[in-house]
Amino acid sequence: MEVNNKQFSAKAKHDFKLIQAAVEGGDEKAYAELMNIYKKPVYHVVLKMVRNPDDAEDLTIEAFAKAFRNLHKFNPEYAFSTWLFRIATNNCIDFIRKNKIKTMSIDSAIKIDNGDEITIDFKDLNLNPQESAIKNQKIEIMQFIVGKLPDKYQRLVTLRYFDELSYEEIATELNAPLGTVKAQLHRARELLYDMVKNKKHLI
Repeated sequence: MEVNNKQFSAKAKHDFKLIQAAVEGGDEKAYAELMNIYKKPVYHVVLKMVRNPDDAEDLTIEAFAKAFRNLHKFNPEYAFSTWLFRIATNNCIDFIRKNKIKTMSIDSAIKIDNGDEITIDFKDLNLNPQESAIKNQKIEIMQFIVGKLPDKYQRLVTLRYFDELSYEEIATELNAPLGTVKAQLHRARELLYDMVKNKKHLI
């Protein structure tokens, strides 16, 4: 990976080194460090958009999964943070469109750590063929990751993420206490983060 370093900050240059180690050397520690650096900032940007902590957790996991799966396609002419945040915000836009969520102004922009601003641009609710293909790819990625979870967590995540049931509906479906459902879903998300961070699902 050849990079024109003159235009980038020390932080961005460090990201490039981690990406190179991850892509060319398969260094799992590099993936883990990228996750540790950006997990909270990505989550906060996503939360600002969807305004629901549980949805924000799911969408953050998905953003990292897609970014790490496509890291070999990263263009070093841009900062990694910009690329990652665009993946995350695009995921959010798809989610908001699908669920018709009342969220921030269409004209809002989000400032990320390198000073760049990402404009939130909502298009028509009907997906074109390319957008449908991207959406299907995201679903396939998440299904592949979820398939690595223990059975009891797979069922919970499927009901919550793919069937889009509320916590109360999941509790009714499984005949389980609401507190148990929330606790187990929290644990399931921790396991998903761990798999993404350690690249276990991508090998």
